[in-house]
Amino acid sequence: MSATAIIGSTGLVGSHVLSTLLASGTPPTVQTISRRAPKSTGPALQATVEPDTTLWAAKLKALIPTPTTLISALGTTRAAAGGIANQWKIDHDLNVELAQAAKAQGVRNFVFVSSAGTRGLVASRLPYAQMKNGVEDAIKALDFEHAVIVRPGLIMGEREVAHQGGWLMNATVKGLGRIAGQWAQDKLGQDAEVIARATVAAARLAEEGKAPAKYWVLEGADIVRLGRTEWKE
Repeated sequence: MSATAIIGSTGLVGSHVLSTLLASGTPPTVQTISRRAPKSTGPALQATVEPDTTLWAAKLKALIPTPTTLISALGTTRAAAGGIANQWKIDHDLNVELAQAAKAQGVRNFVFVSSAGTRGLVASRLPYAQMKNGVEDAIKALDFEHAVIVRPGLIMGEREVAHQGGWLMNATVKGLGRIAGQWAQDKLGQDAEVIARATVAAARLAEEGKAPAKYWVLEGADIVRLGRTEWKE
């Protein structure tokens, strides 16, 4: 892989994407833009720390070299953001702004970690789904060489800041997996590391021109296949 940039590199999935890329040794440069320094380090890492997210688009345009692929795992919660309006500014507005900046800068491929179940008749009316769907639609309209949308179910793993009710949902899905089998757990949620590996694998395939479509959507089964069953370091 060529130079690859990550937005959201300090979150649960994004931090795994970063550590996976650094461990692979494939991209000569791995660039991040975040409000605080990422935990993973390595000689390939080019980290930009900028607490003011309104400057991130400009920081993205200033990256040298220009990344071939940008991966966004950027997202927050209503509680952490302080309300739905502030969450919208991050989950929707900032993601769209960064996608537009990436396109203008010549980034060829865009990978977005979205969410499953947002396109249903009822679910699509909910604010969270509208944020995710709006970003997906904007990315598609920008017409990158390849766009990859990763739609995990429940993201399983230990977060630095626990989500309200997250521990219960994780325990429930894991318990179902123990009773009914791994397939049942995979149907509802995927481990953050598996999601990250699938994201990296899809980005690699897109860059190599091996993606099955110009606009490629990965659902839960695809995530498990690329991130666990077929995963190669």
